[in-house]
Amino acid sequence: MVYVGKILVQPPLLNSASPWATSLEDLKALYASPSTGAVTTRTATLSGFPDDPSIHQVAFTTESISSINSYGYSPYPLAQYIDWVRDLLTTNLDSNKPIIISITTSTPVHNGLTNSPGPVLTVAELDRPLMSSNSESELKVMIKMIQDLRRELADPSSASPRIAIEINTSCPNIQGHPPPAYQPESLRHLLEAVAESYLEDPSLSFGLKLPPYVYSRQFEDVVDFVASFSKDGRNPIAFFTCTNTLGSSLLFGEQKIRNDSMEVETYAVPSMYGGLAGEHLHPLALGYGFLFLLNDSTNDSLHNPATFTHSLSCSSLTRMKVCSRLLS
Repeated sequence: MVYVGKILVQPPLLNSASPWATSLEDLKALYASPSTGAVTTRTATLSGFPDDPSIHQVAFTTESISSINSYGYSPYPLAQYIDWVRDLLTTNLDSNKPIIISITTSTPVHNGLTNSPGPVLTVAELDRPLMSSNSESELKVMIKMIQDLRRELADPSSASPRIAIEINTSCPNIQGHPPPAYQPESLRHLLEAVAESYLEDPSLSFGLKLPPYVYSRQFEDVVDFVASFSKDGRNPIAFFTCTNTLGSSLLFGEQKIRNDSMEVETYAVPSMYGGLAGEHLHPLALGYGFLFLLNDSTNDSLHNPATFTHSLSCSSLTRMKVCSRLLS
Protein backbone atom coordinates (compact mmCIF):
# COMPACT_ATOMS: atom_id res chain seq x y z
CA MET A 1 0.00 0.00 0.00
CA VAL A 2 1.47 3.34 -1.09
CA TYR A 3 0.05 6.83 -0.75
CA VAL A 4 1.15 9.15 -3.54
CA GLY A 5 0.05 12.48 -2.14
CA LYS A 6 -3.64 11.97 -1.42
CA ILE A 7 -4.23 9.03 -3.75
CA LEU A 8 -3.86 5.40 -2.71
CA VAL A 9 -1.95 3.09 -5.05
CA GLN A 10 -2.73 -0.53 -4.23
CA PRO A 11 -1.05 -2.71 -5.44
CA PRO A 12 2.02 -0.46 -5.67
CA LEU A 13 2.41 -0.67 -9.44
CA LEU A 14 1.28 1.65 -12.23
CA ASN A 15 2.00 2.30 -15.87
CA SER A 16 3.99 5.19 -17.22
CA ALA A 17 2.55 7.90 -19.46
CA SER A 18 3.32 6.19 -22.76
CA PRO A 19 1.82 5.33 -26.17
CA TRP A 20 0.26 2.26 -24.55
CA ALA A 21 -1.98 4.58 -22.55
CA THR A 22 -3.21 6.63 -25.50
CA SER A 23 -6.74 5.47 -26.36
CA LEU A 24 -9.86 4.71 -24.33
CA GLU A 25 -9.30 1.03 -25.08
CA ASP A 26 -5.76 1.28 -23.67
CA LEU A 27 -6.98 2.97 -20.52
CA LYS A 28 -9.83 0.50 -20.02
CA ALA A 29 -7.40 -2.42 -20.25
CA LEU A 30 -5.02 -0.80 -17.77
CA TYR A 31 -7.85 0.08 -15.39
CA ALA A 32 -9.28 -3.44 -15.51
CA SER A 33 -5.92 -5.05 -14.82
CA PRO A 34 -5.61 -6.42 -11.26
CA SER A 35 -1.87 -5.68 -11.46
CA THR A 36 -2.25 -1.89 -11.58
CA GLY A 37 -2.90 0.16 -8.47
CA ALA A 38 -3.34 3.31 -10.54
CA VAL A 39 -3.44 4.29 -14.20
CA THR A 40 -1.50 7.09 -15.89
CA THR A 41 -2.76 8.57 -19.15
CA ARG A 42 -0.47 9.39 -22.02
CA THR A 43 0.73 12.98 -21.74
CA ALA A 44 -1.83 15.36 -23.23
CA THR A 45 -1.56 18.95 -24.37
CA LEU A 46 -4.41 21.42 -24.49
CA SER A 47 -5.04 21.01 -28.23
CA GLY A 48 -3.35 17.71 -29.07
CA PHE A 49 0.14 16.98 -30.39
CA PRO A 50 0.72 16.81 -34.18
CA ASP A 51 1.62 13.13 -34.28
CA ASP A 52 3.29 11.84 -37.46
CA PRO A 53 3.48 8.02 -37.60
CA SER A 54 6.19 8.23 -40.24
CA ILE A 55 8.45 9.98 -37.72
CA HIS A 56 7.15 9.12 -34.25
CA GLN A 57 7.96 5.45 -33.79
CA VAL A 58 9.43 2.92 -31.38
CA ALA A 59 11.94 0.12 -31.88
CA PHE A 60 12.70 -2.75 -29.53
CA THR A 61 16.21 -4.15 -29.34
CA THR A 62 17.25 -7.69 -30.20
CA GLU A 63 19.83 -8.15 -27.43
CA SER A 64 18.00 -6.82 -24.34
CA ILE A 65 14.60 -5.73 -23.07
CA SER A 66 15.21 -2.16 -24.18
CA SER A 67 13.72 0.31 -26.62
CA ILE A 68 14.31 3.58 -28.36
CA ASN A 69 11.47 5.89 -29.38
CA SER A 70 10.91 9.14 -31.20
CA TYR A 71 7.39 9.71 -29.85
CA GLY A 72 6.03 13.07 -28.81
CA TYR A 73 2.85 13.62 -26.81
CA SER A 74 -0.64 12.25 -27.36
CA PRO A 75 -2.50 13.32 -30.52
CA TYR A 76 -5.66 13.57 -28.40
CA PRO A 77 -6.33 16.88 -26.57
CA LEU A 78 -6.85 17.09 -22.84
CA ALA A 79 -10.62 17.46 -23.28
CA GLN A 80 -10.75 13.97 -24.78
CA TYR A 81 -8.93 12.47 -21.80
CA ILE A 82 -11.27 14.25 -19.42
CA ASP A 83 -14.22 12.61 -21.18
CA TRP A 84 -12.52 9.22 -21.00
CA VAL A 85 -11.56 9.58 -17.34
CA ARG A 86 -15.14 10.57 -16.52
CA ASP A 87 -16.36 7.46 -18.35
CA LEU A 88 -13.90 5.18 -16.55
CA LEU A 89 -14.59 6.52 -13.08
CA THR A 90 -18.38 6.71 -13.38
CA THR A 91 -18.60 3.15 -14.73
CA ASN A 92 -16.33 1.79 -11.99
CA LEU A 93 -17.89 3.32 -8.89
CA ASP A 94 -16.98 0.29 -6.80
CA SER A 95 -13.26 0.85 -7.42
CA ASN A 96 -10.97 3.33 -5.67
CA LYS A 97 -8.27 2.93 -8.32
CA PRO A 98 -7.04 6.45 -9.16
CA ILE A 99 -6.14 7.91 -12.54
CA ILE A 100 -3.17 10.23 -12.97
CA ILE A 101 -3.80 12.61 -15.86
CA SER A 102 -0.46 13.45 -17.45
CA ILE A 103 -0.30 16.90 -19.05
CA THR A 104 2.18 19.39 -20.43
CA THR A 105 2.07 22.79 -22.07
CA SER A 106 2.06 22.57 -25.85
CA THR A 107 4.43 25.41 -26.71
CA PRO A 108 7.34 25.67 -24.26
CA VAL A 109 9.07 29.00 -24.60
CA HIS A 110 12.68 29.78 -23.75
CA ASN A 111 13.90 33.21 -22.65
CA GLY A 112 10.27 34.33 -22.88
CA LEU A 113 10.32 33.93 -26.66
CA THR A 114 9.49 31.20 -29.12
CA ASN A 115 12.13 29.63 -31.33
CA SER A 116 10.86 31.52 -34.36
CA PRO A 117 13.32 33.86 -36.11
CA GLY A 118 13.48 37.35 -34.70
CA PRO A 119 15.75 40.25 -33.80
CA VAL A 120 19.04 39.82 -31.97
CA LEU A 121 18.39 39.80 -28.24
CA THR A 122 19.96 42.17 -25.76
CA VAL A 123 21.62 40.98 -22.56
CA ALA A 124 18.59 42.19 -20.61
CA GLU A 125 16.23 40.21 -22.85
CA LEU A 126 18.33 37.09 -22.46
CA ASP A 127 18.04 37.46 -18.70
CA ARG A 128 14.27 36.89 -18.78
CA PRO A 129 12.80 33.81 -17.09
CA LEU A 130 13.44 30.70 -19.17
CA MET A 131 9.76 29.77 -19.39
CA SER A 132 7.17 32.21 -20.65
CA SER A 133 4.11 33.16 -18.65
CA ASN A 134 2.17 31.84 -21.66
CA SER A 135 3.02 28.36 -20.43
CA GLU A 136 1.77 29.25 -16.96
CA SER A 137 -1.53 30.52 -18.38
CA GLU A 138 -1.99 27.42 -20.50
CA LEU A 139 -1.24 25.17 -17.54
CA LYS A 140 -3.78 27.02 -15.41
CA VAL A 141 -6.44 26.39 -18.06
CA MET A 142 -5.59 22.68 -18.10
CA ILE A 143 -5.62 22.39 -14.31
CA LYS A 144 -8.99 24.15 -14.21
CA MET A 145 -10.41 21.66 -16.72
CA ILE A 146 -9.29 18.77 -14.53
CA GLN A 147 -10.55 20.48 -11.38
CA ASP A 148 -13.95 20.98 -13.00
CA LEU A 149 -14.08 17.23 -13.57
CA ARG A 150 -13.02 16.55 -9.99
CA ARG A 151 -15.75 18.80 -8.64
CA GLU A 152 -18.28 17.14 -10.91
CA LEU A 153 -17.31 13.78 -9.41
CA ALA A 154 -17.02 15.15 -5.84
CA ASP A 155 -13.37 14.13 -5.83
CA PRO A 156 -12.07 17.00 -3.64
CA SER A 157 -14.32 15.93 -0.76
CA SER A 158 -13.65 12.22 -1.14
CA ALA A 159 -11.75 10.34 1.54
CA SER A 160 -9.98 8.54 -1.30
CA PRO A 161 -9.47 10.90 -4.27
CA ARG A 162 -9.27 9.19 -7.66
CA ILE A 163 -7.74 11.92 -9.83
CA ALA A 164 -4.21 13.33 -9.70
CA ILE A 165 -2.06 15.32 -12.13
CA GLU A 166 1.38 14.60 -13.52
CA ILE A 167 3.16 17.44 -15.34
CA ASN A 168 5.57 16.11 -17.94
CA THR A 169 8.65 18.34 -17.98
CA SER A 170 11.03 15.88 -19.59
CA CYS A 171 10.15 14.60 -23.08
CA PRO A 172 13.44 14.52 -25.04
CA ASN A 173 11.88 14.24 -28.51
CA ILE A 174 10.27 17.65 -29.01
CA GLN A 175 12.35 19.39 -31.66
CA GLY A 176 13.50 22.84 -30.61
CA HIS A 177 12.22 22.39 -27.04
CA PRO A 178 14.69 20.57 -24.77
CA PRO A 179 13.30 19.17 -21.50
CA PRO A 180 12.86 22.17 -19.19
CA ALA A 181 13.53 20.09 -16.07
CA TYR A 182 17.24 20.03 -16.89
CA GLN A 183 17.24 23.69 -15.82
CA PRO A 184 15.05 23.88 -12.69
CA GLU A 185 14.65 27.65 -12.95
CA SER A 186 12.83 27.12 -16.25
CA LEU A 187 10.08 25.39 -14.25
CA ARG A 188 9.32 28.46 -12.16
CA HIS A 189 6.20 29.61 -14.02
CA LEU A 190 4.81 26.08 -14.12
CA LEU A 191 5.41 25.49 -10.42
CA GLU A 192 3.88 28.86 -9.57
CA ALA A 193 0.69 27.75 -11.32
CA VAL A 194 0.81 24.42 -9.47
CA ALA A 195 1.41 26.12 -6.11
CA GLU A 196 -1.54 28.46 -6.68
CA SER A 197 -3.85 25.56 -7.50
CA TYR A 198 -2.61 23.50 -4.56
CA LEU A 199 -3.17 26.40 -2.17
CA GLU A 200 -6.77 26.60 -3.38
CA ASP A 201 -7.32 22.83 -3.12
CA PRO A 202 -4.80 20.72 -1.14
CA SER A 203 -6.75 17.56 -2.01
CA LEU A 204 -5.28 17.63 -5.52
CA SER A 205 -2.01 15.69 -5.84
CA PHE A 206 0.56 17.01 -8.31
CA GLY A 207 3.67 15.28 -9.61
CA LEU A 208 6.52 16.12 -11.97
CA LYS A 209 7.79 13.72 -14.62
CA LEU A 210 11.54 14.29 -14.68
CA PRO A 211 14.34 13.43 -17.11
CA PRO A 212 17.35 11.24 -16.30
CA TYR A 213 19.91 13.12 -14.21
CA VAL A 214 23.49 11.89 -14.28
CA TYR A 215 25.35 13.75 -11.54
CA SER A 216 24.56 14.71 -7.96
CA ARG A 217 24.29 18.45 -8.43
CA GLN A 218 21.37 17.94 -10.83
CA PHE A 219 19.50 16.00 -8.14
CA GLU A 220 20.30 18.58 -5.49
CA ASP A 221 19.23 21.49 -7.69
CA VAL A 222 15.80 20.07 -8.55
CA VAL A 223 15.07 19.01 -4.95
CA ASP A 224 16.14 22.41 -3.61
CA PHE A 225 14.11 24.21 -6.26
CA VAL A 226 10.95 22.23 -5.54
CA ALA A 227 11.52 22.69 -1.80
CA SER A 228 11.61 26.46 -2.30
CA PHE A 229 7.87 26.30 -3.05
CA SER A 230 7.07 24.95 0.42
CA LYS A 231 4.73 27.17 2.40
CA ASP A 232 3.44 26.73 5.92
CA GLY A 233 5.03 23.31 6.11
CA ARG A 234 3.46 22.03 2.88
CA ASN A 235 4.77 21.52 -0.64
CA PRO A 236 2.60 21.48 -3.79
CA ILE A 237 4.54 18.61 -5.38
CA ALA A 238 3.48 15.21 -4.03
CA PHE A 239 5.63 12.96 -6.21
CA PHE A 240 8.29 12.72 -8.88
CA THR A 241 7.91 10.30 -11.78
CA CYS A 242 11.34 8.89 -12.41
CA THR A 243 12.50 8.58 -15.04
CA ASN A 244 11.68 9.64 -18.57
CA THR A 245 13.72 8.28 -21.46
CA LEU A 246 17.34 9.28 -22.09
CA GLY A 247 17.35 11.58 -25.10
CA SER A 248 19.88 11.91 -27.92
CA SER A 249 20.33 8.14 -27.98
CA LEU A 250 21.11 6.29 -31.20
CA LEU A 251 20.58 2.68 -32.23
CA PHE A 252 21.14 1.24 -35.68
CA GLY A 253 18.53 -0.57 -37.73
CA GLU A 254 20.30 -3.90 -37.39
CA GLN A 255 19.93 -3.69 -33.60
CA LYS A 256 16.13 -3.64 -33.60
CA ILE A 257 13.56 -6.42 -33.76
CA ARG A 258 11.93 -6.50 -37.19
CA ASN A 259 9.84 -8.77 -39.38
CA ASP A 260 11.63 -10.86 -41.98
CA SER A 261 9.99 -8.80 -44.71
CA MET A 262 11.31 -5.51 -43.31
CA GLU A 263 14.32 -3.89 -44.88
CA VAL A 264 17.20 -2.98 -42.59
CA GLU A 265 17.09 0.77 -42.09
CA THR A 266 20.18 2.76 -41.22
CA TYR A 267 18.77 3.80 -37.86
CA ALA A 268 16.31 2.15 -35.50
CA VAL A 269 13.91 5.13 -35.63
CA PRO A 270 13.37 7.55 -38.55
CA SER A 271 14.52 10.58 -36.57
CA MET A 272 17.95 8.92 -36.01
CA TYR A 273 17.99 10.03 -32.37
CA GLY A 274 15.43 9.05 -29.75
CA GLY A 275 14.76 8.34 -26.11
CA LEU A 276 16.38 5.22 -24.65
CA ALA A 277 14.39 3.10 -22.18
CA GLY A 278 14.17 -0.34 -20.64
CA GLU A 279 17.03 -2.57 -19.51
CA HIS A 280 19.73 -0.25 -20.85
CA LEU A 281 18.37 2.61 -18.72
CA HIS A 282 17.49 0.58 -15.63
CA PRO A 283 20.75 1.09 -13.62
CA LEU A 284 20.63 4.85 -14.14
CA ALA A 285 16.94 5.02 -13.23
CA LEU A 286 17.45 2.93 -10.09
CA GLY A 287 20.40 5.03 -8.94
CA TYR A 288 18.32 8.13 -9.72
CA GLY A 289 15.59 7.00 -7.34
CA PHE A 290 17.93 6.35 -4.44
CA LEU A 291 19.72 9.67 -4.96
CA PHE A 292 16.38 11.44 -4.72
CA LEU A 293 15.63 9.62 -1.51
CA LEU A 294 18.98 10.67 -0.04
CA ASN A 295 18.56 14.29 -1.15
CA ASP A 296 15.03 14.44 0.27
CA SER A 297 16.25 13.15 3.62
CA THR A 298 18.80 15.96 3.93
CA ASN A 299 16.54 18.82 2.79
CA ASP A 300 15.05 20.62 5.79
CA SER A 301 12.31 22.21 3.67
CA LEU A 302 10.87 18.76 2.98
CA HIS A 303 10.77 17.63 6.62
CA ASN A 304 7.05 17.87 7.37
CA PRO A 305 4.09 15.46 7.21
CA ALA A 306 2.82 16.59 3.81
CA THR A 307 6.15 16.38 2.04
CA PHE A 308 7.40 13.39 4.01
CA THR A 309 4.60 11.52 2.30
CA HIS A 310 6.01 12.96 -0.92
CA SER A 311 9.46 11.63 -0.04
CA LEU A 312 8.20 8.11 0.57
CA SER A 313 5.96 8.23 -2.46
CA CYS A 314 8.78 9.48 -4.65
CA SER A 315 10.99 6.56 -3.70
CA SER A 316 8.23 3.99 -4.04
CA LEU A 317 6.97 5.50 -7.27
CA THR A 318 10.48 5.43 -8.69
CA ARG A 319 10.80 1.70 -8.12
CA MET A 320 7.32 1.13 -9.54
CA LYS A 321 7.95 3.20 -12.64
CA VAL A 322 11.35 1.66 -13.35
CA CYS A 323 9.84 -1.79 -13.50
CA SER A 324 6.50 -0.99 -15.06
CA ARG A 325 7.13 -0.29 -18.75
CA LEU A 326 9.82 -0.33 -21.39
CA LEU A 327 8.96 3.28 -22.14
CA SER A 328 8.79 5.90 -19.42
